[in-house]
Amino acid sequence: MKPQIFSLKFGINTCYIIKGEGTIMIDGGPSKAREKFKKYLIQYSINPNEIKLVVLTHADFDHSGSAGAIREITGAKIAVHENDRAILEEGRFNFPPGVTAWGKISHAIFEPLLKKIPIPPQKADIILNNEDYPLSDFGIDGRIIYTPGHTAGHVSVLMDNGDLFAGCLAHNIRLFTPGPRLPIYAEDIEQIKKSWKLVIDQGATMIYPGHGKPFHIDSIIKYL
Repeated sequence: MKPQIFSLKFGINTCYIIKGEGTIMIDGGPSKAREKFKKYLIQYSINPNEIKLVVLTHADFDHSGSAGAIREITGAKIAVHENDRAILEEGRFNFPPGVTAWGKISHAIFEPLLKKIPIPPQKADIILNNEDYPLSDFGIDGRIIYTPGHTAGHVSVLMDNGDLFAGCLAHNIRLFTPGPRLPIYAEDIEQIKKSWKLVIDQGATMIYPGHGKPFHIDSIIKYL
């Protein structure tokens, strides 16, 4: 069964709902996304109780801010890697440093503004480690894999059909990059390159980033 993929845009962020035998969500969007999330459920005719899991690719404020609200609406469990757990559960502001010229400039511009956004502490239900986490119990033909670099606890969801929900493993939005590129913000850009080698070797084909439009992996292979 080919899974259905629904895109949920919250400003410059894109979250995804994956619907196979079961239904999960990738990332929880920024704070105060509750009402817009409800509208997406109506738009896509998705019963909130269908969503059983919210996988946080990482705990940065713009990817996790409304995870708790989404759990309240759906009853879903929240999964986060152990290295990002404290950021989520303490409601800590996290904004990885810029690693390109524009990344460094924009970080200096945006950080003072973004730090003012309230981030609610949110408790995780599933703590991931560096081992693959199969999603079969949630009715999804895929697994969560550890892809650090943007943050120490960054993960991605790799489907059996090659679809990769990559969070900030790459950016493909004009505000950041002119096309599919490595992220302009990262804690360890060299580690990101190693994470890309991992997902390439494991058969990723179509990439769904947390910022920007999906793209075929050939684009990032050429860039790398």
